Parts: sequence; structure tokens; C-alpha cells
Amino acid sequence: MNVIFMGTPGFAVPTLEKLHESAHNVVLVVTQPDKPFGRGKKLKKSEVKEVAESLELEIFQPDKIKKSDNIDILKSYNPDIIVVVAYGQILSKEILTLPKYGCINVHASLLPKLRGAAPLNWAIINGETITGVTTMQMDVGLDTGDMLLKAEIEIDENMNVGELHDVLMQKGADLLLETLDKIEKNQIKPQKQDDS
Repeated sequence: MNVIFMGTPGFAVPTLEKLHESAHNVVLVVTQPDKPFGRGKKLKKSEVKEVAESLELEIFQPDKIKKSDNIDILKSYNPDIIVVVAYGQILSKEILTLPKYGCINVHASLLPKLRGAAPLNWAIINGETITGVTTMQMDVGLDTGDMLLKAEIEIDENMNVGELHDVLMQKGADLLLETLDKIEKNQIKPQKQDDS
């Protein structure tokens, strides 16, 4: 499949790397613009951009992805699917419906539990003993789309947010590849989330 990948922080890096190593074709990497950082306010690249450069992938860094010119750029790559992992901007309905298979998100919780921001932190704060990652078909709501696949992990009582982050970013990358494989083979039955 031709894939547009959207992601910004380190959590998204393993998914990009595994996608690049797979049979899928990453046609474009979309990440947040470089930001001033530190005392000298030097521009700092996102972790996804650094990896995309090392893999010699094409990179696009729009201020606002929803602008019509930017949507036209995405269309020009004719993606079969858009993969989103912690990108950091809300996608418009026009983008969500652009590719044949829509947009798939890797979310760092077992949806519908811990929707929204900071699911790793909330898992630790709430004293959860099990969490995981969910791949979902994106829609216009925040983390409200149909669930595709899930992978669980146990949270050790001594585990901190950083350790949980590192486990789930690898688990999410593997789950995403499994999700794409099953989408291509029409082997996934999307499940609605219980909004209550």
C-alpha cells in the first residue's frame, strides 16, 4: 500500500521505521514544523523528521494541515491509507476520507478507556494493571472512531510513564503492521466504541 505517515514525537518513530522496512511504500512523512528550542531558540526538528531524513523519505511540515493547499498536496501522493501516530493536529473530514482505506490511528490505550490526551500518564495515575494500544479508524471526533485491533500489556507496579511509553511505542508499531495486513486481506471487523 502507498502510505502517508503522520507523526511527530518519539512515540511515532518505531511505527515509521517498521513501515519503512515493510512491504508498504511510505510516500510521504508529515510532521510538525521545526520549533525554536532552548535558550538560543535554535530550530529543533521533530524526532520523526530526524528519522525520516535518515531514511531519505520525503517530508512535509505544514503549519495547518487543514488548509486547502495542503490537502491538495496530500491528494497528489494518491495514498491508499494515512497512518497517524501522535501527529499533533486535528484532521479535517476531507483528509479523513481522502485515502481508499481512510486514516488509521495508533492510540496508546485500550479504547474506549483513556481517550484523549496523556493516556500513558492516566494509566499510571489511575493505578491500572493492564493497558495497551488500539488501532482505530479515525473519524471527526477525538479518539472516537471504530476500533480495529488491540494489544494488551500488564503494567508492573514499579513501571513509570517513560518505561510504559517505550513498551507501548514498540507494541503499537507491531499492531499497526498487523492492522494494515488485515485491512488489505479484508480480515478486520471494525467495532464501535461504547461512548458511555
